[in-house]
Amino acid sequence: MLWENGQMGRPTRNTTRDLRRGNRESLLRALAYRGPTSRQKMSDLTGLSTATVSTLIAGLLAEGVVVEAGALESDGGRPRILIEINPGHGHLIGVDVGETRIRLELFDLRLTGIAKAEYAVVRGEHDPERVAEDILRGVRTLITDAGIDSSRVLGVGIGVPGVVAEGGVVDAPTYGWARAPLGELLRARTPLPLHIDNGAKTLGLAELQFGAGQGSDHVIVALLGTGVGVAIINDGTLYRGISNSAGEWGHTIVERDGRRCRCGRRGCLEAYVGAGAILERYASLAPGALHQGVDEETALAALIADADAGSAPAVQVLAETADWLAIGLANLINLFNPERVLLACWAGRLLGTALLTEIRAATRRRTMASLYDDATISLGALGPDAVALGAATLVLESFLATASTAPRA
Repeated sequence: MLWENGQMGRPTRNTTRDLRRGNRESLLRALAYRGPTSRQKMSDLTGLSTATVSTLIAGLLAEGVVVEAGALESDGGRPRILIEINPGHGHLIGVDVGETRIRLELFDLRLTGIAKAEYAVVRGEHDPERVAEDILRGVRTLITDAGIDSSRVLGVGIGVPGVVAEGGVVDAPTYGWARAPLGELLRARTPLPLHIDNGAKTLGLAELQFGAGQGSDHVIVALLGTGVGVAIINDGTLYRGISNSAGEWGHTIVERDGRRCRCGRRGCLEAYVGAGAILERYASLAPGALHQGVDEETALAALIADADAGSAPAVQVLAETADWLAIGLANLINLFNPERVLLACWAGRLLGTALLTEIRAATRRRTMASLYDDATISLGALGPDAVALGAATLVLESFLATASTAPRA
């Protein structure tokens, strides 16, 4: 039985048009995420007959959605023609709204980066109007720099901190946002389609499709930066919860009446493994050790360098950080039984590179043995643009769904 809006609905029947739309979407999805592919390989990937694949590809070629991309030599017989998504059929913009900067990137339909823009955000000055204006200014800059018509932009995907409700309403306590109408502010100033989601979730989508999560259906992607979040991939699908709020890992409690978190509560994981919290502990143990006026990424890298040079306070802070992080990771592994756990975002890469052996060992001590053995803990494969890439993937997903509907004859 099917449920619609919480009520028992009537069983639906798939029409021939529904079937065709589903087949087109399967083909487009394979091409979008695997790159140039032969018709035979597409048949293997989708389970469709070669005749069905050939018919659908002919239609997509005529519409300009896909193009031929060279040939693959075969043993005996004719070379196999490769097909790919037409990179120039449209463009996508991904936006990463971070604690200290807003990053934007323009992509083609193969998610190849074309142009970038970046704007600094002053700590504590995250007014929604200002953030919306910076996003739109960046969008205009990208379009101008790339020399494309705005009509060729299929949409803008935006990754933000905090919980995103319907319509792009954002609750982000660390920004001071309570029901901030970011979507409304943006839609009032641009006709471009908008897709707004939590930044950890967009990072998870990027790692799943293009990074270290490829090939796995059960993945935990931990975003470690100034803030802390997580993307949970279950059966190949992003787990969102009932109100798209799942993944606030940084605000799970790891110590009763512990350190005060930026959200106002005590004992949150973010108050121990967020970059700002790590640096605060170091400053309290080694006054004057941190250089003033540098950004958190530079400061955390310097702390790690101090530990490598033998600084006792730096060594202590990193050991404590590895231990607190292990508590958080053990909870995730015990709860979700993932195949892979990825440490991602800029602080995740720095801490993972320096402490991966210690993090793994501490996590093993706190995790049920059989569940730990099922999982591998490693670094994410993508760089600082991963959130923007994942945000652009939101636009790509919308395009794939729309393009799966063949034009009527």
